[in-house]
Amino acid sequence: MKKMKATGLSDIGRQRDKNEDAIFMSLKSLGKLPNLFIIADGMGGHQGGEYASQFAIHYFNDFIREKDFYLSDQTILDILVEGVLYANEKLYITSRKEETLRGMGTTFIVSTIIHNHIYIANVGDSRLYLMDKDIKKITCDHSLVEEMWRKGNLSKEEIKNHPNKNIITRAVGTEKTVKVDTYKVDLLPYQYILMCSDGLTNMLSDKEMVDILLSNNKLGKKAQHLIDKANEQGGFDNISVIIIDWKSKEVTAS
Repeated sequence: MKKMKATGLSDIGRQRDKNEDAIFMSLKSLGKLPNLFIIADGMGGHQGGEYASQFAIHYFNDFIREKDFYLSDQTILDILVEGVLYANEKLYITSRKEETLRGMGTTFIVSTIIHNHIYIANVGDSRLYLMDKDIKKITCDHSLVEEMWRKGNLSKEEIKNHPNKNIITRAVGTEKTVKVDTYKVDLLPYQYILMCSDGLTNMLSDKEMVDILLSNNKLGKKAQHLIDKANEQGGFDNISVIIIDWKSKEVTAS
């Protein structure tokens, strides 16, 4: 029976003095979920960004470990949302109490794979792609430029160099509550799942990502190649990637 293989990397990039991204991945069960993959891209002055990304994952995982639920399509999506809202509440309360963490927040994208489907919850502009011979962006960015594009005020080309492309319209921890997008997608047509922060997608084109993922390298080398390519082309932000080969014949976390 074919089973999943996954790898994850996070890199400071070339321009930042600290890494405010955080990643988590487990091919073993966490609570009732059989596997779990998360990327968070933090923001905020002082230590706020680092704290937000790391503790959003910590609080989310605590919630999932303790929550008892039955695995059905809607329940899984609801639990992912509840976990994000729990993390949001915890971060928001902390930011109100701690002056040095005031205004902190983080993007948050989480996925779990059950049978032939992937379940996703998302806040912010970190992304999830599915890929076989071509690449398909599943998530919608919660960003100023994405909203402008959807209204017809910007082209895809204009987004790339827009001065406000890093402004997000939703984040975990910045407000009392947050709207969370959810997705359930059939994985059968696809080989790879790519989750990443905008430090990757702001540097690489879809074609560059496809070429690397379709290379003959092992999964760990594919992830490192993505990071290296983003750094070669500027490395303006922290860069985080998780690659899942859900049709792999072996179960490993590298």
